[in-house]
Amino acid sequence: MRLSLVLLASGALLVHAATTSLDGIYALVQRQIPQHANSFTFSLIDGGGDSFAISDPASGDGVSVQCTTVSACARGLYTYVTQFGGVDIWWTGSRLSQLSSTLPKVGTPVNGTAIVPYRYHFNTVTFDYTAAFWSWDQWQAELDWLALRGVNLPLAWVGYEYTLIQVFQEVGLSDEDISSFLSGPAFQAWNRFGNIQGSWGGPLPTQWIDDQYSLQKQIVARMYELGMTPVLPAFTGFVPRAFADLYPSSSIINGSQWSGFPADLTDVTFLEPWDDLFTTMQTSFINKQQAAFGENVTHIYTLDQYNENNPYSGDTGYLASISNNTFAALRAADAEAVWMMQGWLFFSSESFWTDERISAYLGGVSGDDSMIVLDLYSEAQPQWQRTNSYYGKQWVWCELHDYGGNMGMEGNMPVLVSDPLSALASSPNMKGIGLTMEGQEGNEIVYDILLDQAWSSTSINISAYTEAWVARRYTVSPLPAAAQTAWQILSSTVYSNSNPDTQATIKGILELEPATSGLTDRTGHHPTEITYDTNTTIVPALQNLVQAATENPALLNVPEFVYDLVDTARQLLANRFIDAYNALVSTYSSGGSAAAINATGQPLLTILRDLDTLLWTDQNFLLPTWLSAARSLAGDNTTYADYLEYNARNQITLWGPDGEINDYASKQWAGLVGTYYYQRWETFIGYLANITESGQAYDSSALSSQMFAIGEAWDAETLNLSTLINGDALSVVQGIMQDYI
Repeated sequence: MRLSLVLLASGALLVHAATTSLDGIYALVQRQIPQHANSFTFSLIDGGGDSFAISDPASGDGVSVQCTTVSACARGLYTYVTQFGGVDIWWTGSRLSQLSSTLPKVGTPVNGTAIVPYRYHFNTVTFDYTAAFWSWDQWQAELDWLALRGVNLPLAWVGYEYTLIQVFQEVGLSDEDISSFLSGPAFQAWNRFGNIQGSWGGPLPTQWIDDQYSLQKQIVARMYELGMTPVLPAFTGFVPRAFADLYPSSSIINGSQWSGFPADLTDVTFLEPWDDLFTTMQTSFINKQQAAFGENVTHIYTLDQYNENNPYSGDTGYLASISNNTFAALRAADAEAVWMMQGWLFFSSESFWTDERISAYLGGVSGDDSMIVLDLYSEAQPQWQRTNSYYGKQWVWCELHDYGGNMGMEGNMPVLVSDPLSALASSPNMKGIGLTMEGQEGNEIVYDILLDQAWSSTSINISAYTEAWVARRYTVSPLPAAAQTAWQILSSTVYSNSNPDTQATIKGILELEPATSGLTDRTGHHPTEITYDTNTTIVPALQNLVQAATENPALLNVPEFVYDLVDTARQLLANRFIDAYNALVSTYSSGGSAAAINATGQPLLTILRDLDTLLWTDQNFLLPTWLSAARSLAGDNTTYADYLEYNARNQITLWGPDGEINDYASKQWAGLVGTYYYQRWETFIGYLANITESGQAYDSSALSSQMFAIGEAWDAETLNLSTLINGDALSVVQGIMQDYI
């Protein structure tokens, strides 16, 4: 049987550079659906935009695909394999190879059109919180996932330091000068942002710099092959401190302190863009990238100068001059350059970025199509309305959602399927929909539905969408109704959170440094407030998942089902921990005895032990997976492996030499819960009991010092945990249900 995917024209495509070769799509089919490697043929037809029509062939066997863009071909293929083949590709792995040997007929042709020219992916910091230690195999899987879902504008700035170092060397900076500036592998995004400089885990090794650059070449080439336009980095203006000594008459200022870091690790030096050296360095940087990746791979560059770091002056003339000269330098290097920036600064530093200042800064860049602003947190804190649609500049409606790669279940699907459409109707210069999660962990349904909404001109029906999503996520027959019931509960409650103050991944308080106050019911950044009733949401959802596995044990062979089973039970325990914590604090605050405090504290430790046991049953929840990925990049070099592991450990715990943003990137992982978090809470309970018995006053500073010592010692350890799963997920979950429901 031959399948015809005809991609139709629909408007002008604004992405500047994309391949017209279909080799990448053929290779994707070979990788993901090898049994049908010879069943699909693709051809490009004239037309603008991204549209497709899926139909049966007029005659003969095999598959014929016609398309206006390579990206649309990938999305058309995805529409077929999901809607007709009932298979999908997930972060937990691809199930596309399970597409039946006889391809299902389409019948009445199915049409689809992207409602925006840009479908964007990646937050700048995702490259550290999730992908810091990814191998090429992991990147290949990610890029196939992106291509099939229709993403055509992904950020690509792995290996940035390789080119930057060459530019620094050209202007006379020594290796020592440069080394003192660059940050460690797990913290490079914030060095690139100008928030931090230097490394507290030791200087950045040359091997890392070279290997990441080689990886970037593979990534960019594959993005291009798959019909995407990579967004490449540019020279931002942040330079080592020694630059001022080399060029004392240059226009140099120092940025502000960031997140409590000591002066030697922040206050980053900034070369103002009207200095001729800025243009010289920008031209050199972009020319080197063009030589490495190709002149026509992209003309879009990411460039953020004020991420959580306010400008030297709020004068509107100053701000307009900064942006005007920055853009002029980009255009001097690439006559077709488009400047992409994250719009996070307008929210995070809202008191500084008044309407007048935003207008001046954006207005300094001539031409509305010369800039793309990512409205980074559109689902909860959109900035496009207050900025008058970014004063005419192109902008992208984005879902942020996941701070630091935290793992709590949360989402607002009703907003995701309505607000992008409302914004598009109100703002003609909205040109994209995208994902900008800080960490790409869990909650997959909220990311899937937004990328699918980018291909639907009407609001997606959440209930019907969830039903279809579950059916292809759990590829068993028959699929028990209980599996669908579980997700209908979750999608209408946990994933329909309408409170904008808690619309980011819910952080479990068990991951936070213990204290007697300030942990529960947080809103805003890193919320801990649970906005639903656990007993009427998480509990019945978990019960239905277990019932489904009992009715059809084949579900336990589906990695996505096991993941969801463990994840839902994990959320149950995280929520139950809040109740146990409140009981402990109440006992202490009401003058309970040391014995009573110890007794009331035991349930917290039991939950942590049970949670650790649960997490060990699934590969996706293991600390050793993160640590071994870091160490594996070093090969046989033990010293280098230890260095990478320290970076990996410090990021998810202290996040800085002195815990500057402690617990920001915390994770509920087996091996982390059972060691680090357990030790902290055990110490906390013992501390409360001891001061009660001795009559001492609560000393938060002394307690924090103990916690920091625990973190410092834990970060200095090296991997001694198994990288293998341990235990049967269903049995462990059933035990948890007996104890916590």
